[in-house]
Amino acid sequence: MTQHDAMVRPDRRAELATALGQVRARIADACVAAGRDRSAVTMIAVTKTYPAGDVVALAGLGATDVGENRDQEAAPKAAEVAAAGVAPRWHFIGQLQRNKCRSVVRYADVVHSVDSVRLAGALARAAEARDRPLEVLAQVSIDGDPARGGALPDSVDPDRGLGAVTGALAEAAGMRFTGLMAVAPLGWEPERAFARLAEVAAAVRQDHPGATALSAGMSADLEIAIRFGATHVRVGSALLGMRPTLR
Repeated sequence: MTQHDAMVRPDRRAELATALGQVRARIADACVAAGRDRSAVTMIAVTKTYPAGDVVALAGLGATDVGENRDQEAAPKAAEVAAAGVAPRWHFIGQLQRNKCRSVVRYADVVHSVDSVRLAGALARAAEARDRPLEVLAQVSIDGDPARGGALPDSVDPDRGLGAVTGALAEAAGMRFTGLMAVAPLGWEPERAFARLAEVAAAVRQDHPGATALSAGMSADLEIAIRFGATHVRVGSALLGMRPTLR
C-alpha cells in the first residue's frame, strides 16, 4: 500500500469513482447537446470542507483540477497532498483578501476571483516570487451589485470596473489573464445569468482576444453553463456529496 492509498478508505474511493463517472457523463452529454468538443470543458472538483485524502483519491481517478475557497483551509490541504506525492492543479475560486495573496500564490496555479485593481496589484506583487506565471481570471458581478463580489461590467470605477480590472490583469508581469469567472446571482434563472455572462465575455475578448476561459456553472446548472460557453465548471456536491455545515 502506498502512502496516498493509505489516505483514502476503499469505500470512499468507490463512492468518488461512481460520482465522478456520473458527472463526467453529464458534462459529455452537455457538450454533445451544445455542439461542443468535450475537451473544451474542464471539471474543477471543489473540495472545500473535504479532506486531503479526497483530493488524492480524485487525482488517482484522473480528476486533477481541484478548487478551494478559503486559504486557511487550502494552504495546509495543498501541503498535505503534496507530501503524499500528488500534484493536482489547484484553482483558488473563493473571495480573496489582499493579505492572503502571498500564501495563495505558493500553491495555486489559477486564481478565479480577482475583482478589483487593488487586488490585482497585490496578487501581481505576490506572484513575482513564482517560477512561472500565475493564471488569473476576473470575477464578474453579473447583476452589477457592488455589495457583492465581482467586478462591475458597466462601470468606469477605477478599482471595481471590469475594464479597469481586466486591463490591470493583462498588463501585470508574472500573471497571465485568461478569462472570466462568475456565479449566477440568487434569484436569477441560470439561463439569464449565463447568457449575460456570455455577452460580457464576448465584449472582453474584443480587447483581450486570449481571454477565452469562462469559469461558470456548478453541480446544479453545469449543463446550462456549458450551453453558454463555460470552459470550466466547478463541481462540489455532485461529486463529493453534501457538505457539512460550515461553522
